[in-house]
Amino acid sequence: MLVIGSGASGLAAAVSAEKAGARVALATKGSLQSCNSAKAQGGIQAAFGEDDSPEQHAQDVWKSSHETANMELVEILTSEAPSAIHWLEELGVEFTRENGGYRLARCGGASQKRLLQVGDRTGHAITKALRDAVESSSITLFPNSPLHELEPGWTARVGDHTVQADTVVLAAGGRCFREAEERGELSTNHPGATGEVTKIALGLGAESRDLDALQYHPNGGAWPENMQGYSIPETTRAYGAVLLNADEEEFTDSLGPRDVVAQAIVDEVAKGKGVETPDGRPAVWLDTTRISAHDAELSLPYMLRRYRAGGIDPLAEKIMTYPVLHYQNGGLVIDRDGETTLEGLYACGEIAGGTHGRNRMMGNSLLECVVFGRRAGRAAADRH
Repeated sequence: MLVIGSGASGLAAAVSAEKAGARVALATKGSLQSCNSAKAQGGIQAAFGEDDSPEQHAQDVWKSSHETANMELVEILTSEAPSAIHWLEELGVEFTRENGGYRLARCGGASQKRLLQVGDRTGHAITKALRDAVESSSITLFPNSPLHELEPGWTARVGDHTVQADTVVLAAGGRCFREAEERGELSTNHPGATGEVTKIALGLGAESRDLDALQYHPNGGAWPENMQGYSIPETTRAYGAVLLNADEEEFTDSLGPRDVVAQAIVDEVAKGKGVETPDGRPAVWLDTTRISAHDAELSLPYMLRRYRAGGIDPLAEKIMTYPVLHYQNGGLVIDRDGETTLEGLYACGEIAGGTHGRNRMMGNSLLECVVFGRRAGRAAADRH
């Protein structure tokens, strides 16, 4: 079988497929390390709290999606979340712990604390562990080999190679980098997020849903210049930071769903209650001075280093923020095992749609990559 993409979902699919007995090849547009998953800072959701459950997690997803998600996929996502975490731990991921258990934070749209973290480099830690598993396996790798053509059967042209496979797993992410360039906006995305693999699948007749539902991260970095397009971890708000307008008034629930918070910021600026960066960009304040030094040093060390390198200490002064293009909520229609509407063609991660509906909660992207990457890999291997 052939996997397209080396983010968390593609790596999880490849590892799971090989363990299921398939002969696996993985092709990726850039280097094996190049992906959006590694940039994910906030964390990964799973119901481990005593007052939490997979059912409650599912209800939070449903509400945050504005009741547009595919509930079969949502229930799989949340029920398999704890086992996905344990699988990652077996591969070497060490989640931040405190008082004998996981250090859990509450994220936007969540009713309980269920966000697990590895500091604020969770995506980096997960992709490194998965990549180590791939590189120590017998999986054939085709780096710097973008997918040019895919024909039913399945024959793929990746870079200068032609690969014949019984099944194909598409895990090539979304299109937000290209979309941001076309709109003249900033994006948190890796330059490889250009969406051509989705177009290839659609050209073959695969069905899609919600492709117009692009998500803005509420807290894009607005200043200093080196932070523009940076996604300020939403855990800043989980640990006490709040959004303020020019009059230093709170104008929204800082732990609301992503789309609600992002729209509130845009609306506040439109009312003339925003602030302006030194280079003339719109923004509001994120009052990070309310975060304790303990929480910041433990769960936000990378953010602190980045801002302090730019001459700003987020624990001593407020920082400027404005929504930035972040994620493709919709994608290819899949079933419970990640199979698209074309037999033998699977999809997982950001390229797939339905799990989040039209609005995604933070912490569910990495989770989706692992849960459905594993399912797609196993299912594709079984058909091998």
